[in-house]
Amino acid sequence: MIFINTYNAEPDYYLQTAAIKNLCEKYNFIRYETVGHSLCGRKIRSLTIGSRRNPVLYAAAFHGMERINILILLRFAEEVCEAYRTKSRPEGTDVFRLLQRRGLTLIPCVNPDGTEISLKGSAACKKYKDLIDSVCDDTSRWQANARGVDLNHNFNAGFARLKKLERESGITSPSPTRYGGEKPFSEPETIALRNLCLKRKFSSAVAFHSQGREVYCTYDRTPERSVLLGETFAGLSGYRVSVPEKLAVGGGFKDWLIGYLKTPAITVETGKGINPLPISDFLPEYKRIRKALFRCLAV
Repeated sequence: MIFINTYNAEPDYYLQTAAIKNLCEKYNFIRYETVGHSLCGRKIRSLTIGSRRNPVLYAAAFHGMERINILILLRFAEEVCEAYRTKSRPEGTDVFRLLQRRGLTLIPCVNPDGTEISLKGSAACKKYKDLIDSVCDDTSRWQANARGVDLNHNFNAGFARLKKLERESGITSPSPTRYGGEKPFSEPETIALRNLCLKRKFSSAVAFHSQGREVYCTYDRTPERSVLLGETFAGLSGYRVSVPEKLAVGGGFKDWLIGYLKTPAITVETGKGINPLPISDFLPEYKRIRKALFRCLAV
């Protein structure tokens, strides 16, 4: 494994850049792409392995302090690449054969500005420093992007209903969390993900959040494969299939995929505790869900 030290450090933008660079240098079959840029100009990056047909998407770090999932997807990318190169079968999955007919795209960090704010404070996004400081006393728990918009409330899925609930909860302006913006897809990060999905037409998707060890697989007219995907992930990881409530319903990436594109999708809440989960939780949690990560590629 080439990132032995990476997994003992917080996955800031610099570490992510170095890890992705190392991956692409070691495995020349990876297709790297910058799919968009954050408000502060940081790259939103994707790694694709295998076929261009029927691709599966794994995406993480929609929320700044949920960065343990960046490490999970970087580690998974490394293991997938090594299995693809050696034609080995981790967790009983014939990765090479599977990815010959179904590609895998990984986006380790959808919200690079939010991650930097959570790790380094408002100074990490100088243009928006005053806004961030005006609405947040503890940036370590920052979830939103640099403009105070929660990306997982900014997708066009039940947006009007969600805005009503936000207002009833007193959330009416930029905030560390749960403010969905004035209109769906108002943010460059959600626009980038929307455009990628419209272009690639993913056959299924998994959105990684934390925490709770839960899996959400329903929204609107839920595709059967969403339920199957959720039950498979839960069964192999020991997680629980749950139904979100109130402000957790609508506006999310999984909700938009199911409701608009009719794409089977689930949300996975990794880990257990209080966000941000400590880096020491990364390896035990990765081991807990490793089988589910591999097996869900084939669902």
